Amino acid sequence: MTTRHEAAPRGPAALDFTPAPAAVPLPRMVMSQTRYELRTMLRNGEQLLLTLIIPVVLLVLFSATSLLDLGDGRRVDFLTPGVLALAVMSTAFTGQAIGTGFERRYGVLKRLGATPLPRGGLIAAKTLTVLAVEALQAAVICAVALALGWQPHGGPLPVLVLLLLGTAAFSGFGLLMAGTLRAEATLAAANLVYVLLLAVGGVVFPLEEFPAPVRDALELLPISALAEGLRDVLQDGAALPAGPVLVLAVWAVAGLALAARFFRWE
Repeated sequence: MTTRHEAAPRGPAALDFTPAPAAVPLPRMVMSQTRYELRTMLRNGEQLLLTLIIPVVLLVLFSATSLLDLGDGRRVDFLTPGVLALAVMSTAFTGQAIGTGFERRYGVLKRLGATPLPRGGLIAAKTLTVLAVEALQAAVICAVALALGWQPHGGPLPVLVLLLLGTAAFSGFGLLMAGTLRAEATLAAANLVYVLLLAVGGVVFPLEEFPAPVRDALELLPISALAEGLRDVLQDGAALPAGPVLVLAVWAVAGLALAARFFRWE
């Protein structure tokens, strides 16, 4: 008699419970940190005042009054590019330097330093956060300017290139300051630089009012290059201005490279 052997029933595939200790991919870490940074910034009333309210107040004040002699052109057409540049500086440099400086003081960055997130990843996350806030700033400022009678010229691509280069330049030096100085020193220095560049950077005061040698030096500042470049495009309808782009690119490369090299977690 032939014995029939039946095959054993096949069960579910065996599960592999072998530990796989590894960091998540860098892009995922950067996006997670970006979401945290954005929530923190939007909850900070002082930073919102600096980054949004002050530029809008300056735009409305100097556009609607004759406090400044801006020549024969329309005031709002001259002021709007400068205020956009000021908004970039206030977010990417001043606000970021102060916020990051106090994160470093209170040990937040020290804890981040114990995670797999590298310094370059932190800088990338903070830069993406700045870009998101700047998009909100630009929308509000442009809406207010249009209500005041602003008539922009030029294409959006040159404006976007200038804003991105300006953001990279200011962000790099803001992080460099926050990652090397004490929090109190960062607070004082960042606010001082903000006021000085507001006064001499061509934001609301035309650079033509300064003597020629001083004007030539001021044109090499990142705020001046950004304000004048935006003015060339939005007021005069020019293509991408080579001079401001070159100045901003040099500041951006130098600032980000120095921040990545010398930024300290504690």
